[in-house]
Amino acid sequence: MTSVLGTTAPKTLSAPLPGGRGEISAGLLDALRAPAGRAVPGPALAAHADPLGDDLQLALYLCYELHYRGFTGVDASWEWDPELLRLRAALERRFLDALREGTAGHPDLEAVLDAILVEPVAGTGVSYHLRDRGTLAQMREYAAHRSLYHLKEADPHAWVIPRLRGRAKAAFVAVEYDEFGGGHAERVHAELFAALMRDLGLDPSYGRYADAASAEMLVTVNLMSLFGLHRSLRGALVGHFAAVETTSSPGSRRLAAAMRRLEAGPAAEHFYAEHVTADAVHEQVVRRDVIGGLLADEPSLARDIAFGVAATGWVEDRFGVQLMSAWETGRSSLRVRLDPPVAGG
Repeated sequence: MTSVLGTTAPKTLSAPLPGGRGEISAGLLDALRAPAGRAVPGPALAAHADPLGDDLQLALYLCYELHYRGFTGVDASWEWDPELLRLRAALERRFLDALREGTAGHPDLEAVLDAILVEPVAGTGVSYHLRDRGTLAQMREYAAHRSLYHLKEADPHAWVIPRLRGRAKAAFVAVEYDEFGGGHAERVHAELFAALMRDLGLDPSYGRYADAASAEMLVTVNLMSLFGLHRSLRGALVGHFAAVETTSSPGSRRLAAAMRRLEAGPAAEHFYAEHVTADAVHEQVVRRDVIGGLLADEPSLARDIAFGVAATGWVEDRFGVQLMSAWETGRSSLRVRLDPPVAGG
């Protein structure tokens, strides 16, 4: 077990390349192993791929990660390779169409924000399951999935900062400041999650579990990058941010209780306990000042913000169903079985 502040630096900053999951992702991986400029799969392949399936989502994840820490041994020049960007655009069109189809008919902004404030008296889902009867093995699977986001927590949202102004920007940055530790490296939420992983005997190296994560998990991570990297989707990114900050506190309370029941360790419990308090405050700031300020500047973005909230709920629900379907039938939710716990991660 590690201490709450035991945040030893990961072994490497970038991630290893995962394995392919189909024609598009395998072809893209072959290209990335060579210097930038090598031929990548043609955009036409995207038209025939499942927009929410393993192959397309992994290919999109590979494209997006080039804008974060990249991959070990991969030429950094791939980030702005014209042919790769052309492929990415085709993948994004399919993905965005699927998101809009899945959330078609979503309510207006006031209604979607009011809906996520309601906590059901008798709730169901992953956090309830882990709090009440989940096993340590299932908690380790959950953390391995979530590591694809939490080890870069708040990074995708930072893309929107230069696209805001005034009250919205000031409030947004105030929340992000907390996510990035308020000036203290040991409090950066991504570092707190790495400590959580060590308590669970998982490897906290960035991108370590990309091979194991399901397509449903990749969708939740890619959603943030899609919204963050496109100025035209800035309203949707703010909607995603609002959904996360509003729903995080009650869910984190249940997951902190789960960590306590499973005796996972102080750092594991602390990560979620930290979010219970912080996100309860953030929720008020986001709704009043981030959304309020953005709408004061750009009232036409109300529908895009609502879309971002609705899309976040839709992809998280799909991920929850995938986990519970696996666990209720005695199966692992991961594509690759985890190694046994390792002391100290």
